[in-house]
Amino acid sequence: MEIGQQGEPGYEQARIGTMGFVDPHGMEGVVVLRSDSGAEFPMRAFSGEVIHHISGFGEGDPPPSIYRLVGEICEECEVVLVKVKIYESGGVMRANLYLTGKKDIILRNYRASDAVALASFYRAPILVREGLLARGADGPPGGA
Repeated sequence: MEIGQQGEPGYEQARIGTMGFVDPHGMEGVVVLRSDSGAEFPMRAFSGEVIHHISGFGEGDPPPSIYRLVGEICEECEVVLVKVKIYESGGVMRANLYLTGKKDIILRNYRASDAVALASFYRAPILVREGLLARGADGPPGGA
């Protein structure tokens, strides 16, 4: 499969529909990924801090240093994050990150919550395995 391939078979593009906290202390966050067709998939295992950062992206809040670090590495290597793919592996949510530029790079089997946060920060498309979206709230717990 090519990095720039259109119409990713088995995946549907989604965006962060809503986000919030699982616990009353704001220690664990959740995002609901929503496709254009309206299918949803709730995903947990975000720290409360990451949820605050995601909600502040684009509002002038300075990003955490790890996001700047990833950005500088991409700049030096002349690549950009073009998409992330979210899937289930062994009951755990995982992701592949796709970068392109000077060369094509696929980073495989990373935490889905980290990939969603990076995609949100860099405004890269989030692709979700269709079966996860179809299951919605009846699916696995969405832990990353």
